[in-house]
Amino acid sequence: MAGYRDLLRIPGVGRMLSAQLVARFPNGMISLVILLHIEGITGSYGAAGLVLAAVSIGQAIAGPVTSRWMGRWGMRRVLTLTTAVSATSLLAIALLTSPLPVYIVLGFIAGMSTPPIVSAVRTIYPKLVNSTQLTALYSLDASLQELIWILAPVLITFVAIQAGTVTGLVLIVVILVCGCTWFILSPQVGRVRIPRSKRAFGTVLTRPPILLATVIGFLLVGSFAAVEASVVATFSHGGIEAGLVLAVFSLGSLAGGLAFGHLPMGPWALARRLAVVAFGLALTSLWINMWWIGATLVVAGIGIAPALAVLSAVTTASVKFSDTAEAFGWVGTGQLIGAAVGSAVAGFLIDGPGGVAASYGAAAGFCALALVVAVVFVRGLPDLRVRGASPIPDTEPVQTIG
Repeated sequence: MAGYRDLLRIPGVGRMLSAQLVARFPNGMISLVILLHIEGITGSYGAAGLVLAAVSIGQAIAGPVTSRWMGRWGMRRVLTLTTAVSATSLLAIALLTSPLPVYIVLGFIAGMSTPPIVSAVRTIYPKLVNSTQLTALYSLDASLQELIWILAPVLITFVAIQAGTVTGLVLIVVILVCGCTWFILSPQVGRVRIPRSKRAFGTVLTRPPILLATVIGFLLVGSFAAVEASVVATFSHGGIEAGLVLAVFSLGSLAGGLAFGHLPMGPWALARRLAVVAFGLALTSLWINMWWIGATLVVAGIGIAPALAVLSAVTTASVKFSDTAEAFGWVGTGQLIGAAVGSAVAGFLIDGPGGVAASYGAAAGFCALALVVAVVFVRGLPDLRVRGASPIPDTEPVQTIG
């Protein structure tokens, strides 16, 4: 913890961490309130699911694209444009009474224009601290982001129930605009300029560590999505149990990140951290009981933030600075697709003969596959104990596949 206190004393670090958390806070609210809003208008969860799918598809497509734009037009221009378009489209969903296809189009636009805050802030981090401090900063970032998933769903559910879904969507827009404005106007954003990449779009995926981070992130987040669907299905008729169980999952991740996320990151660090998550998830389906599932998810959660921190550090350390933002965009897209696939697989299993036990098993299976990939391709992961997590200088060559 002393190392984290030292980090927060570095000028700009606290501001960047706080501003990006506020700017990303709507990410924990949008899906839930859109689901409630569209279902309230159409009377169909299927229709609401189509709008949510459009949002997710838009986000998956936009991630690498808008991230790369920041190297061409600058962070502030891209972040300002995407914030304005995203806020406008969300307001339109809230205030317009329209046929379902219009809501689907607006959802797609909202997803496409999601501000690339993650790519921006994780590109800025290497300019704020030295290479020996960067892994700890990524760990702190991964830990604190759990606050979004603990607090945001509770807040938006309360607002939607008490004041309505229109008010909930307007609140999201207000938080989005305020958070992004705070982030955009931060001096650190103005000081860091991403050089225009000389490589073709998508070339970063030929870097073995970036491809591994994308695939492992896909599988890991797929396991989270399957867990969420399983918990909701298990406790959907039991009051607040589902929310409490998911909250302790995030609390386990927060605790794990703060306690262990700063440890040295050698090539085997990711596999060790994934093993903790896989072990905890493998226990969940043994007994469908709130206390048991909550306890096993705390165990699984301990490895989550540390594992995500490794993925971030590997991404930064494996590309040139000019390609960092695009690389994070691709890793984020992999995670978004993983979330969609994990939810879909869990949904089919929940409706099948195996029920929720099978869907908990699928969550463990996704994570086990991530662990297998991390072990089999461990040679493709850098040893961050040697050179830290700083980006490769733009003057040095990089190894690619093929």
